[in-house]
Amino acid sequence: MFNLHKNHRNLVAISFVVFVLLSLFIAVMPAYQLQEVSPLPDQPELTTSELNGLHIFISEGCVACHTQQVRNIEMDKMWGSRPSIPSDYYYSKQRLDVWRQSPSLLGSERTGPDLTNVGVRQPADQWHLLHLYNPRSVVDESIMPAYPWLFEGKENPGQKDVVVPVPAKFLKSDKTKIIATKEAMDLVAYLQSLKQAPMPSTSTSEFIPSTKKKEVAALGEKSMLPDGEQLYMQTCVACHQANGQGLVGAFPPLAGSKIVNDENPEMMIQIILMGYDAREEYAVMVGFADQLTDEEIAAIANHERTSWGNNAPKITVEEVTKIRSYTLSLNK
Repeated sequence: MFNLHKNHRNLVAISFVVFVLLSLFIAVMPAYQLQEVSPLPDQPELTTSELNGLHIFISEGCVACHTQQVRNIEMDKMWGSRPSIPSDYYYSKQRLDVWRQSPSLLGSERTGPDLTNVGVRQPADQWHLLHLYNPRSVVDESIMPAYPWLFEGKENPGQKDVVVPVPAKFLKSDKTKIIATKEAMDLVAYLQSLKQAPMPSTSTSEFIPSTKKKEVAALGEKSMLPDGEQLYMQTCVACHQANGQGLVGAFPPLAGSKIVNDENPEMMIQIILMGYDAREEYAVMVGFADQLTDEEIAAIANHERTSWGNNAPKITVEEVTKIRSYTLSLNK
């Protein structure tokens, strides 16, 4: 019927038809079907600042190294509480116009960590600003490029200027203060907006196996707690570092800390729950009352109280529950 060996027109025509069909089924139809997806009930719409930050995220090429997709495998549990679904991208995937689709955020390579739930893992804006100005200021081994053009230096910052507490070794002059530009603040606002909305009436344990448990001794008995070291590496290491030494001028050390080593864990648990803003030489810590369970807080606290030379008594979940109830009642 078709002599493809001698009639090149048939070969080109068939190739063209196959190309068009594949384009329709693989690219065009899925793009338009995405418009039929609805957002999750508790999924907030992007603000103007967050939307501007999304455009900066794309223009700076961040998507080349960071994914935004949690897969249904154990190794992805650290990036989110459940696998990603089309609804997660509802507000960020609105078409630019009839002809143009919005940029893809899923990514194809994890040179850096997945950002699906980074707004929960790292809610502190000062950390993000430090990380953007010079990633090595918060993560020694980071290979991420710095983005100094998103900041400007001033010797006399104004009252409305957002001063970034950059460690002295990363500054060319001790007199210069690093100020975040509007572009930097918009990008940080977008990163902080990346939080997985909860699935209605669905337990996350149905999607991804829960954090592996391990037995720990508590008051002569054995209780099942999450892996405190793993939770610390997911939640706290970016600021306080793997060695517990923190960052001078930005985040306080946990190794040798009087608060961490205090026999009475009340102050320590209150800080984890509500955050901390008592000293000018450190950035503000955001509380994790809404992100961490009592079991997770107890596991993290016990890891901190028994690591890096610390030798404080371990605490129980019941103690955390009691302190949470008391602390939240005072802050109502």
